[in-house]
Amino acid sequence: MPALDPDLKKAIVRMPGAEKDKLLLRLITKDAVLTERLQFELVEGGKTVDERRGLIREFIDRTAKLHADTAGWLMMDMRTVSGYISRHLKVTKDKYGEVELMLYMLNTFYEHNAHLLQKYNSRTDKAAEYIAKRADQVLKKVVKLDPDYYIEFADDINKLLSWVHYTAPAHYARQVGLPKEWEL
Repeated sequence: MPALDPDLKKAIVRMPGAEKDKLLLRLITKDAVLTERLQFELVEGGKTVDERRGLIREFIDRTAKLHADTAGWLMMDMRTVSGYISRHLKVTKDKYGEVELMLYMLNTFYEHNAHLLQKYNSRTDKAAEYIAKRADQVLKKVVKLDPDYYIEFADDINKLLSWVHYTAPAHYARQVGLPKEWEL
């Protein structure tokens, strides 16, 4: 996005308050994520993070229980859920919640659809690569959190790593260098 011309900035600052408010409101409605973020910060006071996480967990549960026919459909469902998690992060800036929800998503989808990812073949290739890369992302994000949180994630991470290393994503897990066990 190009930077504003300094003269334009000065002109905007000098505008009457009511006129600025009208323009601001028009601009905000054009950006859905910004609108939701302002709703979260200004109206909800940032107090609804747990409720928002709960809604995403419910969505993950419902989506994982759909029992996809193929690994490709499973990957599409995971990508949809991942989009909701990314939006949650953009709105709330909840990095802990992002890690928690990504781990929950990957483990829940495995629990309900493990039969689709038992063996690596051409039908499971894309989903296997996606899962291995997501697991790698989760590990990179969890180490950026406060070390006090590591104990909360250790069991879920190790459960995920065991599935990733002993099912279809194993080849990609080795490629990205995922450990077989996560140590604190």
